[in-house]
Amino acid sequence: MDLTLNVGDYILNIRAAAIIIHNNKVLFHKNLNKEHYALIGGRIEIGESSKDTVKREVFEELGKEINIIKHMATIENFFKANGKKYHEILFVYNAEFTDDKDKLIETEMKNAEGKEYLKYEWLDLDKIEEYNIVPKAIKQVLQNITTESHIINNDLK
Repeated sequence: MDLTLNVGDYILNIRAAAIIIHNNKVLFHKNLNKEHYALIGGRIEIGESSKDTVKREVFEELGKEINIIKHMATIENFFKANGKKYHEILFVYNAEFTDDKDKLIETEMKNAEGKEYLKYEWLDLDKIEEYNIVPKAIKQVLQNITTESHIINNDLK
């Protein structure tokens, strides 16, 4: 069961995501029905650690195993979607593929679960400001890649 709760007029989400970087590019997923990019990840399940969530989500989405390198950020994200207000806690980890062959992938990737509306792209770190990435605070994390951070991103103000 996902850690998503209705609390008053908010939905509380507890999520975790991976930043996978190589050759100065970061792996993002894009839902072809939406206008933005997001990190690979998902909702934490009850009794599951945020690190295990990231490993599970990457494996489910790409069929690839990863190692967690370090915690990079915790983002408190407040936003509105589909007419509802969200309070989201997002744990962000730097990770890498475990297989050396996977570390060489630079092409677009497909969803391992057969979800044709999802694609996975490597975005150039030097041009990251040009992309519509959610939450916006991910850009801040990528600009300060060596520093662990706690960011509050409030799009409701």
